[in-house]
This record gives sequence, C-alpha cells and structure tokens, in this order.
Amino acid sequence: MSAVAEPILHAHIDDHLARRNAMVLAVAQALAGGNNTVIVSTASIVGAVLAPDKGLATLPITCMVIGMWLGTLPVGFLAKRFGRRFALQAGSLFGMLSGVISYSAVMQGNFWLLLIGTFCGGLYAAAHNSYRFAAADTASEAYRPKVVSWVLAGGVFAAVIGPQLVIFTKDLLSPHMFAASYLGQSACAVLAAIVLMFVKVPPVAPERIERPRPLLTIVQAPRFIVAVACGVASYAMMNMIMTSAPLAMVGCGHSVTDATLGIQWHVLAMYAPSFVTGSLIARFGVERITGIGLALVGLAGVVGIAGISVAHFWTLLVLLGLGWNLAFIGATTMVTQCHRPDERNKVQAFNDFLIFGSMALSSFSSGQLLEYVGWTAINEVIFPTIFVAGAMLVWLALRKRAGAAV
Repeated sequence: MSAVAEPILHAHIDDHLARRNAMVLAVAQALAGGNNTVIVSTASIVGAVLAPDKGLATLPITCMVIGMWLGTLPVGFLAKRFGRRFALQAGSLFGMLSGVISYSAVMQGNFWLLLIGTFCGGLYAAAHNSYRFAAADTASEAYRPKVVSWVLAGGVFAAVIGPQLVIFTKDLLSPHMFAASYLGQSACAVLAAIVLMFVKVPPVAPERIERPRPLLTIVQAPRFIVAVACGVASYAMMNMIMTSAPLAMVGCGHSVTDATLGIQWHVLAMYAPSFVTGSLIARFGVERITGIGLALVGLAGVVGIAGISVAHFWTLLVLLGLGWNLAFIGATTMVTQCHRPDERNKVQAFNDFLIFGSMALSSFSSGQLLEYVGWTAINEVIFPTIFVAGAMLVWLALRKRAGAAV
C-alpha cells in the first residue's frame, strides 16, 4: 500500500474504466461487506457473555457504529490527500485488525478488548461504504446509476458470505465460540485489500465554490428537516432491532444458526431492492415511497410483538430491511434535493453526522431495553418514532401541494 498520491486527471470521464472498477469493487464489496454482518451476528451474543453487565451486551455493536461515524471524515481526507485506492486499502487494514483483536478478546475473555475490535470494524465499514462512490468517479452522469448498482450487488453477496462464515466457523475453536469467525473476518479483509489493488480511480479535481449558502440556512428548510427525520427514524429503528434481534432469538431458545440466518435475510432485504428503488421513486414520487418504507418498518414492529417464533423473527427482519431500503433511500434522495452542487459535501456530511449519531444511541439503548424491559418494549419504541416521521412527511406533502416553499 503506497502513500504516493495518484496523478490528478481533470474531467476524466471513462465509462469503460468505470465499468472495470465497478466489477472489481463489487468483488471487494462482497468480501468487505461481510464485516458488518459478522459483527452484528456475533458481537451482542459474545458481549452478553463477557460484559460485566448484560445491559452492555450490545455495546460492541455501538462501538462499531461509532467507528463508522468517526471514520467517515478521515476516509475522505485520505482519499483527497493520497487517492481513493489508498483510502480504501487503509480501511482494509482496520478490517484485518478488527478480526484479530476480536479473536484475542474471545480467547482472553476480555470485553473491553472486544470493544476495540468492533470499533476497528466500524472504521473499516466507513471505508467500504464508500466503494460505490469510487465506482462512480470516472463514470458519465448517465452511467453512474449502473455502476453504483453493480457495486451494491456485491453487498447482496456479502449478505450471504458473512452469515455463512459465522455458521461454518463458530465452533471451530470450541469452547471459544466465534473466535474462528473473527479470524475469517480478517481473512476476508486481506482478500478485499488484494482485490482493491486492481482499482484505478484518479482523484476528482476540486470544484469551484462560489458563495455557498450558510449550513444553518440550508438545514432550516422544511425538506431537509423532514429528510433527516425520515433518515434517522428508518436507520435508528432498523439498527436498534437488528442489534438486539440475535440476542433476543438466543434468549428465546432459538439457535445461533437461526439467529445468524435471520440477519442474513435481513441484510438481503436491505440491499436487494436497491436495483428498483430508484425507479419506484421516479415513478411514484419520493414522499410516497419513503412513506411506504416507514409503514413497513412499523409493520415489522407489529410482527415483533405478535410472537417469538423463528418465523416471527425472520419476518420481522425481512420487513425491517425492506422498509429501511425504501425509507432511507427516499430520505437520502430528499437530502440531495436540498443543496446545490457546491454545497453537497457539508450538507451530506451533516446529514450523516445526525444519522450515525442516532444509530449509536439506538444500538446502545437496545441492549438496555432488552435487558431491563424486554423484546416487546423494543418493538414498541418503533411506533411513536415512525409516527412522528410519517406525520412530518405528510406535512411536507401538504405544503408542497399548497405551493408553499419546501
């Protein structure tokens, strides 16, 4: 991994190169994306065993989310200073460290070391979440949706690779459950780093900024406020349920395999619809599709309260993934409608700051809720949250119909 900056090519549009990069990044995404799934499937279960207080069982996943939150800006800095490929490979280094440190935590029975391991996993996630942007760097405007979709297809394979890795390795180093899974996580990061060597992305020349509006002016717009509310509601509720579901399933007498497969179906439901969500938004409108997504998240809460069989858990997780996809992509689309091109970096960063902050809060609180008030209470939190976001969405639609500024 070289720290020599890549040559800057101004206005470099090459769809052939973009297609090649997309294929490479899709493979890397399939390997790297399993990082999140391994941590989500295992960390709360390991945390329940190692934590001094079972209410802290989901803290390892919270640390991963915090790592994602804090890693976003450094990844952007490294990409600007040394090139996109260097930034992505630096992220892979933290993926390798995440698995090795988490393995050591399980072998030593050290809860605090596990937190460091999952935090490194979050830094890795901040890098591999930007793979789709790397694919679009050299693509023409018309070609960008295609290459982004191809990279996202790697996320679908990651939804299979991660859980299967856990299922086949969880007992290899018995009685240290999941120790081998974390070594497998590191191995996938190594393979992803090797694949990333074939990415060729020249840095994008900086845009000329002409009198951008103050951030405070932009974020006071009704559309931005509603977009953030829908993004926070969909992502925070999805993360809260996803974080606690494996622990709740094991607590209800279901196997680790059932819990891991539930997360697999959930992640598939999160990413597989991405190929058509954009078309649905274009046809039916962003507010309507976002509203349907919020409704599906609410329906997931109903299923979660209705029973605790494997079928209930799996149905809940699938509905949660589908709802998140529609609501979050819709909310993201609304954010892009709130800024001019020269304002996008600060507006999108502020939006992500709020969303990842809410994710950290939801993942931590889910462990407390599960331990002290139970699985049903976690599902009940969904309803007021979704109701508020849905009401704001209706308010925005009414303002738009009345011709008011949005």
